[in-house]
Amino acid sequence: MRNVVVKASVDNLDDVLGFVNGYLELHNCQPYLRFQIDTAVEEIFMNIANYAYKPAEGYVTIRISAEEKILIRFEDSGKPYNPLEQASPDLDKPVMARKIGGLGVFMVRQLMDEVAYTRADNKNVLTMTKKIENYVL
Repeated sequence: MRNVVVKASVDNLDDVLGFVNGYLELHNCQPYLRFQIDTAVEEIFMNIANYAYKPAEGYVTIRISAEEKILIRFEDSGKPYNPLEQASPDLDKPVMARKIGGLGVFMVRQLMDEVAYTRADNKNVLTMTKKIENYVL
């Protein structure tokens, strides 16, 4: 498992995506799957960067591994928050009639095979997995 620790700041999104994509490329992950994983990683990281520590600052650890699937784990010491408890958006309503928020986490759940949250050791821990077809370890 590899990991990177970065300041939870929107300015570090490119570094996070570079870290994840570098690992995925080493494992010959197909481009369409990388795009799905990138989208999910961006959504989760941006939520942490924008909300976990406000108004203070903090860090996020991103861990990634590949065995039979890609596992990506986000850990932050920000405010306790389980994004998976958020209700799914009502996609039948017109866009302007919907509540703000929730669409990003809904999208992550659609893109990834598994998404789980726990609060452990005063940290928010969100884990995502994606089955990878045709990759070599």
